[in-house]
Amino acid sequence: MDKLIKDGKVAVIYSRGYGGGWSTWNGYNEEMIFDPVIAQAIIDKKTEAEIYDIAVERYPEEYHGGATSLWVYWVEKGSLFRVTEYDGAEGIEVFTEESYYRA
Repeated sequence: MDKLIKDGKVAVIYSRGYGGGWSTWNGYNEEMIFDPVIAQAIIDKKTEAEIYDIAVERYPEEYHGGATSLWVYWVEKGSLFRVTEYDGAEGIEVFTEESYYRA
């Protein structure tokens, strides 16, 4: 799977807007989380309409509700993380020694 990687960090795509999640409302679709074309469009500050059109073209069978409020979060390559979701708004939680308990 292709990913956008810069300076040892991987671009992770998520939707900060309420109403519809990006990957979470598509079964936590890993390709959508890491899509390098959409990540670059976000970084290049394409308009929401342009990014939405790219999303529809790349994922015609998926739900696109979250495509109008996408952001990139940079995660250290090899780090464990998860995408959280509440009412369509997604967040990124990176697991570090401080963020979880070990029994």
